[in-house]
Amino acid sequence: MSSTLNSGSLGAGSSCSQGPENLSRFRGAVVLYTSDQSLDRAHERATRIHVAERLAVLTGRKFEGECDGCSPGAYFVPNDTIFGIERAHELGIYDEHDLFGGVVSYPFVATKVITHELRNEGAQAPPGWSFEFGRRVRGSVLAGYSAFTLDDARHAGKVLLETGPARVKPARGNGGQGQFVVCTESELDAVLATIDPTELAQYGVLLEENLNEVTTYSVGQIRVTDLLASYYGFQRLTVDAEGNTVYGGSDLVVTRGGFSTLFDLHPPKAACVALKQAQIYDAAANECFVGMFASRRNYDVAQGWNYRGMPCFGVLEQSWRLGGASSAEVAALEALRNNCRLRAVRASCHEVYGEVDEPPAQAIVYFRGVDEQFGAMTKYAIVEPYAYT
Repeated sequence: MSSTLNSGSLGAGSSCSQGPENLSRFRGAVVLYTSDQSLDRAHERATRIHVAERLAVLTGRKFEGECDGCSPGAYFVPNDTIFGIERAHELGIYDEHDLFGGVVSYPFVATKVITHELRNEGAQAPPGWSFEFGRRVRGSVLAGYSAFTLDDARHAGKVLLETGPARVKPARGNGGQGQFVVCTESELDAVLATIDPTELAQYGVLLEENLNEVTTYSVGQIRVTDLLASYYGFQRLTVDAEGNTVYGGSDLVVTRGGFSTLFDLHPPKAACVALKQAQIYDAAANECFVGMFASRRNYDVAQGWNYRGMPCFGVLEQSWRLGGASSAEVAALEALRNNCRLRAVRASCHEVYGEVDEPPAQAIVYFRGVDEQFGAMTKYAIVEPYAYT
């Protein structure tokens, strides 16, 4: 349920289509790859199909649906970060040009647990853990620890509680799901007692200082064929059908080139801080986790106030897979591909719960129906010109 596959509302301009020599390696079909069916709710699968269809048009390929004995040269749109270099090679994925997402060597690397250091170097760590990564990002993340045993988590939590409330975050939770704020050691113990020991040992848990009045910035980079774009922006919250506060979309400024090109647009001071912290996190991940690569890199950066009333900034987590803002990301790529004179655009995505009026006329609708968990939903993206100041 989508609109026509173009971004003509921004004007025709001169085409940036690739020459035959640049398309030589991009001949296979675009396919979906589902590693975990439980992650594919109705609205999520519809979104992934929508993004895959538009990527097919963008790259001059055909879309062939779910991968089933994929032909050589296929371009994958997975529903999660792919774990295992050997598995990726078996699929025909060798670098960032072969998928919209990422590949990592160990399952925990794809989760937010890498964001924080262990309580000390004697704490339990899984194979592949990087102590160097934690040291490199220490000034770019919030105060906190990661842990892979109940004892390490309890000790780390007690240290954080000495300076104020702490947030307990499951490594694989999305959108704040399963997180708890604890203020006392008894509350901490009660939350930790609910964590499955097997899940804890494999993926870990995070314990982090709790912030108030939080604004979440998004910083990211996407590469599709020869087109590289980077963005910054912020997330919006909304209320779902059950009254829960949930992700409601993102507003992004997207420009051609790497992260450094975003500073040429003179972002607000807070966005500049988020950009610098995300760059540090991204560079450390590339260098500390051997074998990883990604064509879609997204970093959530929080700005808020801690218990002592001090302003705090820090990267919360990474996403090296198709995410909530991907419809806006791909719509921005289309606009940049279709008009070489465009240097930057504004792109937004919107998730609306319940029965609502028709989306705006210029909206690219990628889901409008009933989700088995959330009920009636409408999801769409909008691309607009960027006004230089």
